[in-house]
Amino acid sequence: MTAAKHKATRAARSAGRRASGRAGIRDVAAAAGVSITTVSDALNGKGRLPDATRRHVRSVADRLGYRPSAAARTLRTGKSGLIGLTVTTYGEEPFTFTEFAYFAEMARAATSAALARGYALVILPAASRHHDFDVWSNVALDGTVVIDPADHDPVVTELVRQGIPVVSDGRPAPSLPVTAWVDNDHEAAVMGLLDHLAGAGARRIGLLTGTSTDTYTRLSTTAYLTWCERAGQEPVYEAYPAHDPCAGAVAADRLLARPDRPDAVYGLFDPNGTDLLAAARRYGLRVPDDLLLVCCSESSVYASTEPPITTLSLKPGRIGTTVIQLLIDAIEGGAHDAGADGVREPHPDPNHQPHQVMPTELIVRASSQRRVRRPRVAAPRTPPSTGS
Repeated sequence: MTAAKHKATRAARSAGRRASGRAGIRDVAAAAGVSITTVSDALNGKGRLPDATRRHVRSVADRLGYRPSAAARTLRTGKSGLIGLTVTTYGEEPFTFTEFAYFAEMARAATSAALARGYALVILPAASRHHDFDVWSNVALDGTVVIDPADHDPVVTELVRQGIPVVSDGRPAPSLPVTAWVDNDHEAAVMGLLDHLAGAGARRIGLLTGTSTDTYTRLSTTAYLTWCERAGQEPVYEAYPAHDPCAGAVAADRLLARPDRPDAVYGLFDPNGTDLLAAARRYGLRVPDDLLLVCCSESSVYASTEPPITTLSLKPGRIGTTVIQLLIDAIEGGAHDAGADGVREPHPDPNHQPHQVMPTELIVRASSQRRVRRPRVAAPRTPPSTGS
């Protein structure tokens, strides 16, 4: 091909990209200043690339709007390009988890992260019995994200047995052989918000917690008990099945009806904030004057309650992006730490599995800040005039 023809061909390709608005792998390589092989390895989680190079290539690909061809990948790898996402804690109510603001934000971020790497997200019903997996077997999954698995989660166990990579949103128990996990530092988060309440004047802080065995509930409750011991306070808490909204309202009422009623409460779940606010009104308690409130929620509702309620955000958007990146890296990097039969063996310490711990954010509003009573100051008197 002559130089003139080569130049014309490149111009035609460039014009075609402008018309379609879609960049190709060659464009990413040119813009990033690396080879096509490096781009492929960086986007597919392969090769021995420095982390900085991998991040740089992915950043350039995102900026150019590069999207890998799903059809080409399927032909090349034999993978479906489908990733499952489910919550197993609420197995008796298959899609209850979709009603929570945390899941909605997490799923949005996970969907975007998956699409950016050429995968599609499939929302799966929770499964509490073995035959429920028949529904899952109808979908050819390359991997699955499981949110808050219980200590002996049958879903995770079955998925791993089938050779499907699993990433946990929530620190798993040592008995769960997940591929990787992402979680918040729940101990630090709870300690920080309890210190915040104590700093606002609380002397007896209560807790609304759950009866489930997931690590979020266990770690948060343990942190509360540890804080009480350090502060010299007797624990004051009520536990209920977190997936039952009616049970939450009853537990909030029980907590505020106790003879050792707390003057501040932290609720682990949504809608604990509105449950506690309603219970406080029934007992004639003013928030925040008589009762300080904090709950863990991603819902924007709490910014407009009366008074607005302080919330702990677990930043599910960041978590959703991270779990997908870890899962796709595992899918495209192949099985790791598998036994002779290809099944992953449980690791005795989940801290040795690939994982990331995300920070939280306490969004402070009026419900956890006591009003400052300002003393009235009389206007200065005019000094009496003195006679001459």
